Amino acid sequence: MEDNFQKLVEIMEKLRSEEGCPWDKVQTHETLKRYLLEETYELIEAIEKKDYKEMKEELGDLLLQIVFHSKIAKDEGKFDINDVIDTISKKMINRHPHVFGYANFKTPEEVLNQWEDRKKEEGKLKSSILEGIPLALPALLRAYKIQSRVAKVGFDWDNVEGTFDKLEEEINELKEAVKSGDKEKIEEEVGDVLFSIVNIARFLKIDPETALRKTNRKIEKRFKKLEKLARQKGKSLKEMSINEMDILWEEIKRG
Repeated sequence: MEDNFQKLVEIMEKLRSEEGCPWDKVQTHETLKRYLLEETYELIEAIEKKDYKEMKEELGDLLLQIVFHSKIAKDEGKFDINDVIDTISKKMINRHPHVFGYANFKTPEEVLNQWEDRKKEEGKLKSSILEGIPLALPALLRAYKIQSRVAKVGFDWDNVEGTFDKLEEEINELKEAVKSGDKEKIEEEVGDVLFSIVNIARFLKIDPETALRKTNRKIEKRFKKLEKLARQKGKSLKEMSINEMDILWEEIKRG
């Protein structure tokens, strides 16, 4: 395994060398950000499809990004891939005292609670428990993390019914905003509704990002079937009324 990893590092060294690839040589941390995101989402898609062949390939693509960024940092005299590996190894040992030390945690919840304590010891959480939540996270995931953090200090509902009541309250406020026609107020209330839905998902131990991705795929699949059924009937969707489309939609759902 070490030989395989070293080979990948050497390939990147060659690509970034004077006689290497013109494209690879000019890349920076900034120019590579989009590829890092793309590879991450492609890996997530492979995981959700349970496509292990594709997952293997996407993990490789993601690993390449890590090696790429490490090589750029090495060229800049900041750190190299060995520093990256050493840092994460030390972090994992420090954050798992129940495995590598004498702590005794029996449940996943106990492990997660001490994880935040370890972050404080490392200086990751300073003046606020909300520090360290990346701004670049997808909005639903970031909302989930914010809610999870504040819940740890008791800023939370007693039960899931409270989250449903809050959602109803926010929907009513959104309806009032729509009546007012105030665009900024409508946007704010839509955000509040979404935040409340994320809270419900958190209480039910559902990842809202994953849930929405699955719904997106489901709707996309059904709509493609709708287009196909319309073509079989010799029609285009533009020619059909909403009632005609709805009849076909219900037929697809039943099927």
